[in-house]
Amino acid sequence: MASEFDIIRRHFTRPVKRALLGVGDDCALFAPDPGEVLAVSTDMLVEGRHFLAGADAARLGHKALAVNLSDLAAMGAAPRYATLALAIPDADESWLAQFARGLFDLAQAFGVELVGGDTTRGPRNICITVIGTVPPALALRRDGAKAGDEVWLSGCTGDAALALAHRERRIRLGDAALAHCLARLDTPVPCIALGLALRGIASSAIDVSDGLVADLGHIAARSGVAVGLRYAQLPRSRALKACADERLAQQCLLAGGDDYELAFTASPDARARVEALAAGLGLTLTRIGSVGAGGPGAVCVYDAGGSIMHIASGGFDHFGS
Repeated sequence: MASEFDIIRRHFTRPVKRALLGVGDDCALFAPDPGEVLAVSTDMLVEGRHFLAGADAARLGHKALAVNLSDLAAMGAAPRYATLALAIPDADESWLAQFARGLFDLAQAFGVELVGGDTTRGPRNICITVIGTVPPALALRRDGAKAGDEVWLSGCTGDAALALAHRERRIRLGDAALAHCLARLDTPVPCIALGLALRGIASSAIDVSDGLVADLGHIAARSGVAVGLRYAQLPRSRALKACADERLAQQCLLAGGDDYELAFTASPDARARVEALAAGLGLTLTRIGSVGAGGPGAVCVYDAGGSIMHIASGGFDHFGS
């Protein structure tokens, strides 16, 4: 049976180039470049809560890092380092090798060095902390939205929630739609390039992890503004457009979560710059609403006739009813 230190040495030790000291000591050593500050975020994935028992290990390694990198994208931070705290019920070499492959494939794609962490026996639990760097004046925050700003969204929301609905047998998707939605759920791609390009353009930003309405509510609350969304203008994938259950489609679109797209605000004067960077990055960026004064924290969704729609839930809350 492999020991804790065997597991770390075999599966999670890689040479570092940027850090001063990586895996192997009590602490890692690293420093930001001159003129930059550190951006730090932690996310946890728990078996039975965030993923099912028996989930593909490589995809799990990918997603565990991706959801953290998405937070750096939302801050306009460049990814640099990560630590991993991993609880596993047993030292399954095959599972560990596949998990590490998924983790390091994504880490390499974004230039991330794993510099430390911990392993222990217990119920399967994955906790990653990521560290990025950003010039402090260019960091994207949630508290900068202003009345008159436009609200933008990268890609579209709802596909990951639609995949979950299929797994829970609340809907049945065709093969092509299921493959697309499962990829969005299991192997999301963090919008790092977009976050970096939005420095100096976006007035606020957030990654959509818990649901579009809920996450825009955080911007509204931190900025002391109200946000209005136009339901008809929200982008939809082919799979979501084909969903026959309109109530489910609306729930996925507005409150599904696990999308890891970026929602951001920007002045109307910046519209040409946003459209130019979308073309340059090959991304779809859609204006979905606007920022208004008053009603701090409020997010209203308007139908085609201009009436406020009733939304049963704005998004996911671990401790919500």
